Amino acid sequence: QVHLVESGGGLVQPGGSLRLSCAASGFTFSNYYMSWYRQAPGKERESVAGITRGGTTNYADSVKGRFTMSRDNGKNTVYLQMNSLKPDDTGVYYCKRIPGDYWGQGTQVTVSS
Repeated sequence: QVHLVESGGGLVQPGGSLRLSCAASGFTFSNYYMSWYRQAPGKERESVAGITRGGTTNYADSVKGRFTMSRDNGKNTVYLQMNSLKPDDTGVYYCKRIPGDYWGQGTQVTVSS
């Protein structure tokens, strides 16, 4: 059974940093593309970043240069390092396995002074 567990969210001031983690189980992690999504209050869920099996990353324009996604296949975990955070980055952050409609429960990120 596919299981994804996000952690690392919290309250941070503008300009601050957070590192999110997503621990995966129930499938051969190294074989799959993984992605991070976020959903702000009142808005649709949007893609933030993705990483291929080989470690190639891509980012939404809104986070490019500030966020870095990585993976550790030995730990079955993906990470999202978020720097220079802005209030617009506030939302619930989810990781997702692709292909397949498998999501974690999400972790709340709030950027506010």
